[in-house]
Amino acid sequence: MELRQPDTLSNQSVSNLCQHSSMSSMCMGSSGAVNVCLPQESVMMQFCGNKLDKKDFFGKSDPFLVFYRSNEDGTFTICHKTEVVKNTLNPVWQAFKIPVRALCNGDYDRTIKVEVYDWDRDGSHDFIGEFTTSYRELSRGQSQFNVYEVINPKKKGRKKKYLNSGTVTLLSFLVDTEVTFLDYIKGGHPLCTGNPAQPTSLHYMSPYQLNAYGMALKAVGEIIQDYDSDKMFPALGFGAKLPPDGRVSHEFALNGNPQNPYCNGIDGVMEAYYQSLRSVQLYGPTNFSPVINHVARYAASVKDGSQYFVLLIITDGVISDMAQTKEAIVNASCLPMSIIIVGVGPAEFDAMVELDGDEVRISSRGRYAERDIVQFVPFRDYVDRTGNHILSMARLAKDVLAEVPDQFLSYMKTRGIKPAPAPPPYSPPAQPLQTQI
Repeated sequence: MELRQPDTLSNQSVSNLCQHSSMSSMCMGSSGAVNVCLPQESVMMQFCGNKLDKKDFFGKSDPFLVFYRSNEDGTFTICHKTEVVKNTLNPVWQAFKIPVRALCNGDYDRTIKVEVYDWDRDGSHDFIGEFTTSYRELSRGQSQFNVYEVINPKKKGRKKKYLNSGTVTLLSFLVDTEVTFLDYIKGGHPLCTGNPAQPTSLHYMSPYQLNAYGMALKAVGEIIQDYDSDKMFPALGFGAKLPPDGRVSHEFALNGNPQNPYCNGIDGVMEAYYQSLRSVQLYGPTNFSPVINHVARYAASVKDGSQYFVLLIITDGVISDMAQTKEAIVNASCLPMSIIIVGVGPAEFDAMVELDGDEVRISSRGRYAERDIVQFVPFRDYVDRTGNHILSMARLAKDVLAEVPDQFLSYMKTRGIKPAPAPPPYSPPAQPLQTQI
C-alpha cells in the first residue's frame, strides 16, 4: 500500500488473472498538506455612453449593454448584461466584475461583441447599435483607443451621412486575481487533515473499529486477493516523512523492510498499514501517477499475456497531479493492467468519475487511451445501514470487478493472445487388483 496526501490511501493490488503466478502489491498514500491549482483572473470594468440614439417617444432612452464572447464556430455567447440606466442618452453604468475565461476563454485577441439596447417594459428592447473589441484592447485601459463608435448596420445602409448612434467609452479596467483556499495551501500553509490521532481523520486509529481506509482496504482487498496465487503482497508507501531524519519518501516498505516488502495476505497488509501510521508523518502531495507508472513498469515487461496486473487505489478524492495521472493512464492503456479506484469519505468524487472514463475516454496531449482500464466505485454506497454486511459486500464485489473481465479480454483479443489449454481433468490412480491366495 502506498501512503500519500491528506487522507488519501492508494492500495495497489497487482493480481494474477492468468495461468501463471504474478507479483502482487499494495500501495497506500496520505499526508498533511494540499498543493495544487492556479488563481482565477477576473477583470473589473466600467463603461459610459455618450449621445446614444433617442428611442423612446416620450423620453430619451433606457440603455443597457450586452457583452458576447465569440466562439470557434463564428457564433456568439452572452457573457454579461449591464443594468438599465433610465431616461438618458449619456449613461454611466456601474462597474462590473467578470472572469477572464468567461469574457474571452483565455484568448486575449478573441473578438468581444457589445450590443447597446434601449430597454422596453414589454421585453421588445430596441437595438441602438453595436461595436467589437478584444480583451487585449480593453486592457489598455482608459484611452483614445477605448472610445467605441456604436454602429447600427441598418441605419448605416440607409443613410449616407450616418456616422454612428453614439459612443461607448471604457472608464476603467482593473485585473483582479482571485485568491482561493488552495492558493494559501500552495503558498506553504499546511492543512493537517491526515493526523491519525485525530478522530476527524479518515486515518484515525480507533481502538474499537477500523478507520475508513481500513474498512475499504479489508473489504476490497479480500475481493481482489482471490485472484492472486500466493497471497503475498509487496506493500509500499509514498507521501510521508520517514524517521529518523524526516526524509520525504514516495516509495518505502510499509513493513519497514525494504529488502522484503511482502506482506502475507490482506491481514498482513492491514498490519503494515497501521504500523506505518504510528511511525511516519503523513505528507503531501497526493499524486496518483507515480503508483500507476510503478505498476505499468511491471506490466510492460510481460506483454505476452502470461500475467495481468490490477492496481487498486483507495482515496478520499484529493488529487494533485490530474494531468500527469491522465497521461499515465493513457500510457498504461496499452499494457496488461487495469485500475480500480475506490473512494472513501463524504467528498464529491468528480475527478475520480472523470478518470473512470465511462462517459468521455481519457486523453492526454491529444492522445486517447487505447482502451478503458479504469473503474471507480464510491465505498459509501456499499455500507448497508440495515446491517446486512454480506449483501453489501456482495454488491461491492460485483461492482469492483464489473469491468475487469472485459478489460482483460479486450487486451488479450487485440493482441491475439489465446488462452492456454485447460489441464486434463483429474483422475485418481488406478487401484491394483488384489487377489486372495
